[in-house]
Amino acid sequence: MARDGTVCAIAFSGAAPTDQWLGSRGIALEKANTANALSLNGYALSTANLFAGAQPGGFLFGLAATNPPNVAMLYDGDPSKYGGEADPALGRRLGGVVTFGGGLALYSGDAVVGGLGASGDTSCADHNIAWRIRQALGFDKVPAGPGPDHNDEIIYDVAPDKTSASGFGHPVCKGTEPEIAEQIHAGFVPRWAKAMK
Repeated sequence: MARDGTVCAIAFSGAAPTDQWLGSRGIALEKANTANALSLNGYALSTANLFAGAQPGGFLFGLAATNPPNVAMLYDGDPSKYGGEADPALGRRLGGVVTFGGGLALYSGDAVVGGLGASGDTSCADHNIAWRIRQALGFDKVPAGPGPDHNDEIIYDVAPDKTSASGFGHPVCKGTEPEIAEQIHAGFVPRWAKAMK
């Protein structure tokens, strides 16, 4: 997604768009929009960083309803073209806000140049996949963020009582996503959370 919110590229994995969740196209586009729209040149927020604050009583509660997607645009055109060079969403603005992992802002030099969204697995895996894609594209020069590494990494500090010590936490998904995130420097798991496993 370009900085002005227009969709500039869409891809899918597998042989056909139906090889992943049909809703993933829209979710990925909204994740890209969210990270692009809520990150600044000097401070990045991943969609994973928004989870805790968007919960009832959180400082971002209601965020997901602030920028509704253009549903007509999302479902416009021939579905057989979705995910390819002729996807009807290309060059258009969808909008939307997602507050779980998988969306990252893209940085070139010292500026946000757009957003990236990944969907099709758990939100934790989507974050790791988006992280690797952004790194491969070379748009990973994040200046600062809420993570301990001063970037937009996923922070696994949501406690059993649903509170987040940092205020920017994300719950752990089932699987090895937190360990993978730490290996690729895309996430942080506090010692107390590791001890709870």
